[in-house]
Amino acid sequence: MKNKYSDQIFINCPFDEEYQELFYAIVFTVLDCGFIPRCSKEFDDSSKLRLKSIVEIIRKCKYGIHDLSRVELDKNCNLPRFNMPFELGIFYGAKSFGVDDQRRKNFIILEKENYRYQKFISDLSGIDIKAHNNKIEKCIISIRDWLKTSSKRRTIPYGKIINKRYKKFLEDFKSACNEHDTNYQDMPFAELTRNMSDWLRINQIIIKPLFNI
Repeated sequence: MKNKYSDQIFINCPFDEEYQELFYAIVFTVLDCGFIPRCSKEFDDSSKLRLKSIVEIIRKCKYGIHDLSRVELDKNCNLPRFNMPFELGIFYGAKSFGVDDQRRKNFIILEKENYRYQKFISDLSGIDIKAHNNKIEKCIISIRDWLKTSSKRRTIPYGKIINKRYKKFLEDFKSACNEHDTNYQDMPFAELTRNMSDWLRINQIIIKPLFNI
């Protein structure tokens, strides 16, 4: 079955080891909120240009999560990483100059510290950027609240519930990987999302409103 445009979320963030558990938390939050995570890690086709594949994913996604928190110089080359701002620019361009569904794009920008972005990408001044301070719970709640507001879906769990579920998933996931002599940190994106989806199906919850009307 073809994935709906309004269900797909493009994740644009660092993929280094230090960021990995934040990345896992973002993917888990997207799934627990009932959406489909998409990112450049899902393809491994050397016959296609990487940029062309990223553009195609962005075209299919109504929503985008963009984390600009990695602006420090790379330890190996002593240069900053520009992939995240560049992909944010593609997403914003699709929203600004596209037609039909592309105009409905909606995104959240994450950063490590409040207002730091003004020093390296001042064109974003006036946009509400969420600082997570490298804290998983803050990152989860920011994304959850944005999705709740943007999509208006009533089936999205509360942020603290998602955070607790993510912690339990990570505990179960690491344990299962150890049993199968598998390194959870090296798991391909498609396999990671499948395992998360399987865990969520096994551990389904009912979202109850605060008040019965």
